[in-house]
Amino acid sequence: MPRPTDDVHPFDARATDSDLEDLRARIAAARLPEPETVYRPAPDPRRWDQGVPLGDLAAVLDHWRTAYDWRRFERRLREIGQFRTVIDGLGIHFLHRPSPRPDATALILTHGWPGSVAEFTAVVDQLADPADPAAPAFHVVVPSLPGFGYSDKPAVTGWGTEKIAAAWVDLMNRLGYDTFLAHGGDWGGNITTILAGRYPDHVLGIHTTFAQGPPGLTMDGLTDAERTWAESTRDFWSNRAAYAKQQATRPQTIGYALVDSPAGLLAWMLDKFAEWSDTEDSAFERIPVDRILDDVTLYWLTRTAASAARIYYESHDSLDPELRVDVPSALTMYPRDPEKCPRPWAEQRYRRIVRWHEPEAGGHFPSLEVPGDFVADLREGLAAVLAAPAR
Repeated sequence: MPRPTDDVHPFDARATDSDLEDLRARIAAARLPEPETVYRPAPDPRRWDQGVPLGDLAAVLDHWRTAYDWRRFERRLREIGQFRTVIDGLGIHFLHRPSPRPDATALILTHGWPGSVAEFTAVVDQLADPADPAAPAFHVVVPSLPGFGYSDKPAVTGWGTEKIAAAWVDLMNRLGYDTFLAHGGDWGGNITTILAGRYPDHVLGIHTTFAQGPPGLTMDGLTDAERTWAESTRDFWSNRAAYAKQQATRPQTIGYALVDSPAGLLAWMLDKFAEWSDTEDSAFERIPVDRILDDVTLYWLTRTAASAARIYYESHDSLDPELRVDVPSALTMYPRDPEKCPRPWAEQRYRRIVRWHEPEAGGHFPSLEVPGDFVADLREGLAAVLAAPAR
């Protein structure tokens, strides 16, 4: 494996005991509202019609205060290996799990919101060192987006998805990876698309669960299923995306509440884990409660709810309509993701789709919901990318 440059330094994430005690005290002192006026017994997705039900939130808050172990997550980050480097004046935190395999290919995984590097901590070992010698292996790099986790918070505007993609090329080069594969979902999918479109000399190919066709495409010629996808996505943005409008227009305002109240932060994020997962009621049907709390606690301890929300201010609806991707691409549309792009639309931007996959289960957080299926799909998609003939 190539040696990283001297600009990369080991990093050890460790919260103070006083920070953890303060979190527990704030949870114990939380002021909660009265119950929602939608009264239905569980399981029933309509219980969530007004947002996170009071009983559900109270139960998770109690577990967070009395049973959740943050030190376990810190140990996991330490096991994987974490580092920091400064790119264009901003400190960037990342996980780096090199593969022991001599035939491994570099791979960068980019998270979105309300995600973090916590989305990938359970899958990096399988990707780097698969038990099956016939499976592809990867040198895995998982950066924290600017303003997220242990990356620095930008102090000025400008750190949108285009600049982040350029920073990722710099990051991979510093690690000795002049060429690499890329995967992402949510904002990570947007950044992965930009990486492929802007830097084809560095990006061998991509896998994404978040494909975006160019704007203005019509439904003419779509199948009934594809029309349903398109209509569902439009309904999502018309009727269920108030969170995005708030973070795109007033991230500072919502940030005060989210950085000050662990109950508020948990509710703001749990709402999305529940709504966007392949479940019939609670997110915990698919995702263990501690996995969600790893993510929420990372936001809390780093005080990044406001700075992370600003990625919407910087980049909401900003993907270049003329951007095209000519490197081999593998696209996966999970059935319960709130945004799914019909293949005819995707083909207008991604010119070399070498694998298109529609799994039977999974939603917006596949690495957390269906980690085994996610790893298998990612391997198969990237294997197809690597096998694609050169142009």
